[in-house]
Amino acid sequence: MKPKNWLESLNCAIEGILYVVKHERHMRYHFIIAGIVLLISLFLNLSTFEFVLLAVSITFVLFSEVINTAFEVITDMITTEYNPLIKAVKDMAAGGVLIASIAAAIMGYWILSKHLFPPIKLSLLLVKRSSELIAVVSLIIVIILVVIIKSRFGKGKPLHGGLPSGHAALSFSIWTAVSLITLDPLITILTFIMAFMVSHSRLLLEIHTIKEVIAGAMLGILTTVIIFKVFE
Repeated sequence: MKPKNWLESLNCAIEGILYVVKHERHMRYHFIIAGIVLLISLFLNLSTFEFVLLAVSITFVLFSEVINTAFEVITDMITTEYNPLIKAVKDMAAGGVLIASIAAAIMGYWILSKHLFPPIKLSLLLVKRSSELIAVVSLIIVIILVVIIKSRFGKGKPLHGGLPSGHAALSFSIWTAVSLITLDPLITILTFIMAFMVSHSRLLLEIHTIKEVIAGAMLGILTTVIIFKVFE
């Protein structure tokens, strides 16, 4: 039924947004990330131009996700059977979201990096740069601790299953060591992404639970930080 006035049109638009949020997990992720970024922007001295660019980028991502969901609903109404053309339509709509997300990520990095990187670098300086030898020793100690803890709980092998996750412990130990040696915020972010992907793969393969992965990550981080601080 066609809306009778602008208020009903507004309600229909809001219901459409609520439908996307309710049925699309990615839209919820986008909203959460958007909220976090906007909250961070409140603590930074962004110019009006920077804030507008950030807001437009976020809006574009949310808009593209709404359009993507609309295409999915329409194509599912046509048929639920496999159709190469319908698949192409869905893939193109999803590709639009991907393009918007990449553009927003680049824009966010360009705007926020110069505000966030100096504090990150300052925090890294609190634990001073040390030698690569300490990094190697830290990794060995982390492996030893993983083996001891797993033997205590009697579950899993040194680097396969059980509490804590050995892969998560080692990957986050490497992330911590690289961050403390380089003191470079960009390298810190990139190595964190790698450590996160390694840890997430253990969940996808159903080798570890999220509790085991978090325990491994914390073991790797804390052990490495303590060793660097003591022997700096």
